Amino acid sequence: MIYSRDVIFNKRVMSKDQSPQTEEEREFMVKVPYASAIGSLMYAMDCTKPDDIGHVVGVVSRFMSNPGKVHCEVVKWILRYLQGTIAKWLYFGKAELKVQGYVDLDFASEVDHRRSTTGYIFTVGTTVVSWMSQIQKIVALSTREAKHVVVT
Repeated sequence: MIYSRDVIFNKRVMSKDQSPQTEEEREFMVKVPYASAIGSLMYAMDCTKPDDIGHVVGVVSRFMSNPGKVHCEVVKWILRYLQGTIAKWLYFGKAELKVQGYVDLDFASEVDHRRSTTGYIFTVGTTVVSWMSQIQKIVALSTREAKHVVVT
């Protein structure tokens, strides 16, 4: 499973600063089908693998208006990950079908505006049935304040 930015971004934080800065870089990136790749990832995320790629697809989709080479590398990494997990699927076994929910937040993880990321996931047995990952609408000044935003 892809988890957090530490794995997918190889200890790097994605930001607008990685977008093309020169006209030559912009011309190169116009030829790259970044938006099409993001659309394919969103389809896969919604229809097949929400628990694996939901957060990272949300992050890379923030840069659709001006993607850079680093952003494209991450999209390629996600596509390679999906190719390696093609034989995986949801499975409801004979185990106890207990519904569980988990909530977490990453304080000030969105570098460009310093907003926190909130997420939840619900499982039935060991299978993910609902999830969400989004940037909070306000800038929290502390982890405690960010947690109060999650609760409300």
